[in-house]
Amino acid sequence: MILRFLKSTYSLSSPKDTQAHYDKWAGSYDEELTENGYATPDRLALALWEIRPDGQMPVLDFGCGTGLSGLALRRAGFQVLDGMDPTPGMLEAAQDKGIYRTLSGFDITAAPPIPQGAYRAITAIGVIGQGAAPPETIDHLLRALPKGGVLGFSLNDIALADRAYIGRLNDWLDMGAARLLARNSGPHLPGIDLNSDIFIVEKA
Repeated sequence: MILRFLKSTYSLSSPKDTQAHYDKWAGSYDEELTENGYATPDRLALALWEIRPDGQMPVLDFGCGTGLSGLALRRAGFQVLDGMDPTPGMLEAAQDKGIYRTLSGFDITAAPPIPQGAYRAITAIGVIGQGAAPPETIDHLLRALPKGGVLGFSLNDIALADRAYIGRLNDWLDMGAARLLARNSGPHLPGIDLNSDIFIVEKA
């Protein structure tokens, strides 16, 4: 029997609690999400491929977790993937999948150390929302992109209900600092009746 962590994820209240939760979850994460029909990674990866169909373009898989998002990016056509995650247990599981060029950790309480302009595409798949990354993550990732670079990220129903998350994106769009290339709604984790919106945003 696998250890279950999914339903308690959305009540985590601090960065350190979040890191400890995901570290304990790493061993059963893939199985629990797969049995709940985790659909957002493939949806987002395919949407990004439609807009940037370049298999040799390096993509930063931010919050890569155990690598389920990276597998989806590979299936879509992206072959050069770097992963970044704050949780050692998750990174170990991602390493075992053998799909990343590089993997790196970071301090969950600080801004992620992404070299500015190093990636023309960054993804945050199932990463931004309650129990994971805060709204300002959208700012950090868009700032790291060069002009014309794209960010692909998702917000589940719980995050969409909190206006702080979509508000961060709207600030960029309203200032003309970014433009929305794609947004669509669909299943996230059907097993717990949770949907998500995916966004592809280009930095102006």
